[in-house]
Amino acid sequence: MAKKCTISEAVIKRLPRYYRYIKQLERDGVKRVSSSELAKNLGVTASQVRQDFSNFGEFGQQGYGYSVGKLRSEIASILGLDQQHNIIIIGCGNIGKALARYIGFADDGFFVRAMFDVDPTVIQKVPEGVEVLNVNRLAEYINTHPVDIAAICVQKEYAKDVAENLVRLGVKHFWNFAPVDLSGVAEGVICENINMSDSLFVLSYKINEQQ
Repeated sequence: MAKKCTISEAVIKRLPRYYRYIKQLERDGVKRVSSSELAKNLGVTASQVRQDFSNFGEFGQQGYGYSVGKLRSEIASILGLDQQHNIIIIGCGNIGKALARYIGFADDGFFVRAMFDVDPTVIQKVPEGVEVLNVNRLAEYINTHPVDIAAICVQKEYAKDVAENLVRLGVKHFWNFAPVDLSGVAEGVICENINMSDSLFVLSYKINEQQ
């Protein structure tokens, strides 16, 4: 893989779409795919596909297309999916429980290891291997277990305090489901803020435009 330059946010957001589609092609036994085929199925142009991939190196060959297996492996490496990521979840509400029970994460190297709540008795039937602990044991757990990502699934008013505490404990990679932007909570923090209302509003806009 070529050394990465500064990649636009738009390209980064398209990479997971490429990956999911190519991964399905591989499961279906497809060996090769062209940029035109990728473009048709993903709603972009063939030149956009080639331009996106060129940010990371030359994956294909003119007139020959892309090896599906190699392309899947290359994009997985770019996205860091060839590594294992240990996740903890803060908050055992509906979103936290849904994340813990979603089995698809493990296929791409993301493993939910533990959940924390002020009342850990509120959750039942978590997957095997996922501990459910009182939040007062958070420091103890982080000091004795590798934690790569913390999923923050608490109410808005608690999210910033939770994030700041995690930073003090050495965790700086957040997957934030609280409806507040935590990107600037501390220097060096990497935060992906998930606002489900934003996605719903975009859908509403598209419906409105169609009328």
